[in-house]
Amino acid sequence: MPKAITVVEVFIPAWEFSMNVPTAFSSEGSLTMPARNHIREGETCLLCSGALEKSVGELTDTRFGIEGSYQVWRCLDCGFEQISPVPTPAELGRLYESYYNFGGERGTTYTRLREWFFSSCLFSMWIFLDGDISFHKRKGAGRLLDAGCNEGRGLRIYASNGFQVEGLELNPTAADVARESGFTVRVGDTTDFIAPAPYDVIVLSNVLEHAPDPKKVLVNLRRNLKPSGQLWISCPNSRSWLRKAFGRSWINWHVPFHISHFSEETLHRLLTDAGFQDTQTRQITPALWVTQSCIARLFAREGRKNSRLRNPFLTLFLMLFSRFVLFPALWLGNRLRRGDCLLVIATKA
Repeated sequence: MPKAITVVEVFIPAWEFSMNVPTAFSSEGSLTMPARNHIREGETCLLCSGALEKSVGELTDTRFGIEGSYQVWRCLDCGFEQISPVPTPAELGRLYESYYNFGGERGTTYTRLREWFFSSCLFSMWIFLDGDISFHKRKGAGRLLDAGCNEGRGLRIYASNGFQVEGLELNPTAADVARESGFTVRVGDTTDFIAPAPYDVIVLSNVLEHAPDPKKVLVNLRRNLKPSGQLWISCPNSRSWLRKAFGRSWINWHVPFHISHFSEETLHRLLTDAGFQDTQTRQITPALWVTQSCIARLFAREGRKNSRLRNPFLTLFLMLFSRFVLFPALWLGNRLRRGDCLLVIATKA
């Protein structure tokens, strides 16, 4: 059984993070401080080309049961973290088509309940209480691109909020479903996409962490923004207290899909280097993410699909428990800048 973790251990003192000394998980699931000689040779930081040091090892897929073991390496210069090995573009294409986001699942109990929830007034109440990880409550006008729009659920919400919406999606199956609702959705990659006309807002909701070259993504999307246009980003926080609490079961390791792991500091630095300014950041801890980490800890088995993540009744129970019973811990984590999710709005310089 995994070692129990106390509240004192979970809320790590701020000074521990100010040092360039990452933590790693031992085979028992506890945290240890790695030796300085575990430096990666032949592979450098995706952001600054600095030397890398192992941060976490022996990570496996806790969602789909994809075979393989991965590590996370931390840059000694800028603190950015990245997985290793990074899948090749061809491998990523096959993985996304086979497993990720929308694979054609329709008409199941899970998808019916999910669509009912997102279209109900309960959804607005929930994101008011739990946090708006996809900017669904922001009203506005002008042209908006949802980059990584999946099957178009966000497009419907942004359109109802006043925006002229378009989508960009890597998965052609998901793009086809979004087009069935009448939306303009292009199939393509955020690194080389060029829009026929610039946008006022581009949304990257849980997308940037999937990028093998996040700076290239941001530089290219900046070209697609109008002067003073905004980029809205949500992504996991690599300094989240849940990372320590759940160890290798933290749902946001999500290997091999989450390639880039950002802290608030590394993301701000990257945005500045990519030509953005006036960066505003909030941190939240969504109950769904806590729930998924709990289910991964309890039920994930290496090489096997974790079907409990699609159990609507278990998910609902744990979400309510997380939001209303664990509220003090979630609130404190956010206040200490150790929330699970970074919400960032940056303006084109």
